[in-house]
Amino acid sequence: MLRKLTVLQVLPALQSGGVERGTLEVAAHLVAQGHRSLVMSAGGRMVAELEAAGSTHLAYPVGRKSLLTLLLIPKLRALWRREQVDIVHVRSRFPAWVVYLAWKGMPPDQRPRLVTTVHGYYRPGCYSRIMTYGERVIVISKTIQAYAQREYQVDAQKLKLIYRGVDTHQYRPGYQPEEAWKQKWFAEYPHLRGKRLLVLPARVSRWKGAEDFVDTLSIVCQQHKDVHALLVGEIAEDKQAFATCLQQKIHHAGLSESITLTGYRADVKNIMALASIVYSLSTEPEAFGRTTLEALSLGVPVIGYQHGGVAEQLAALLPEGAVPVGHVAEVAMLTLSWLEQPPTVLPNSQFSLQVMQQKTLAVYYEVMGDEVMSHEMTGDQGRAA
Repeated sequence: MLRKLTVLQVLPALQSGGVERGTLEVAAHLVAQGHRSLVMSAGGRMVAELEAAGSTHLAYPVGRKSLLTLLLIPKLRALWRREQVDIVHVRSRFPAWVVYLAWKGMPPDQRPRLVTTVHGYYRPGCYSRIMTYGERVIVISKTIQAYAQREYQVDAQKLKLIYRGVDTHQYRPGYQPEEAWKQKWFAEYPHLRGKRLLVLPARVSRWKGAEDFVDTLSIVCQQHKDVHALLVGEIAEDKQAFATCLQQKIHHAGLSESITLTGYRADVKNIMALASIVYSLSTEPEAFGRTTLEALSLGVPVIGYQHGGVAEQLAALLPEGAVPVGHVAEVAMLTLSWLEQPPTVLPNSQFSLQVMQQKTLAVYYEVMGDEVMSHEMTGDQGRAA
């Protein structure tokens, strides 16, 4: 048997988002396989879930963009030695710089192995290049793989394509929320009873396509009075002004009774399961597009702009859902067509959580390389601290 590993994942915080969810999923798999899982961040609402699944959270402000954060470097080195960390997996740029400086300054035979994940289209430059400094560099879609090779000329041998995935046991066609949840939902939103729901699950911001969604509804609602649109996502502090402008746009379009902004919801899965159609209208390409995959895995049709990771998912599971970027009229026409005759979503056999977890663990063992083999041959209990 391969020896058990101690893996430390590092990211700025654990509030919400796809990066954070992926961190928890890898952590849970490590624990389930008997490994030791540590996660370092400034904390957040997802810490309780992380710890409940058996991981240890280390509260460090590694994402604080200040030169003072560099004072953490000696603490990181001491932590890695004390905890005998085998793998450090970094998922964000500023923490990556702090981790890399700490890692580079250690004797090679005392360092943990370094893995990074390129989660998005970072602005090209030296600051972002840090995400390609891992001994292995995970990319989450073919789109991001091409980006990393184009912008940073990353050695193809270092790159590892691992699609994000969803638990196909939890996200399955025909899934319906429990009756107790439905009762609570309709008590909170009684105006949604008897409505067909059109859902945009995304943080409220300009690039996530909220305005295009409203423009779509201004066409659709002229022909269908039984539909209601939901914008499901948090409104960050720096997006309050945009949210105000969006509400004004909704009002001027006469859609105040047809669109609801729910704010952050932890039950997006249940909301999407009730939807007739889910949308992905980001004006910039998504690196992957997790909620799109979740909806498709539930068997719910998705209309999405044809770029980034969303285009890859639609090509595999619902090709007719892809629309050229910015073609609002086409989104509206497709919506009207699907409200009359819903399409069939193909089963998700390509983007599963189980495959993502297994491939990530395989990368950890691969980057350990000779150290694992040495352990197997000698029975050594770990790398010297």
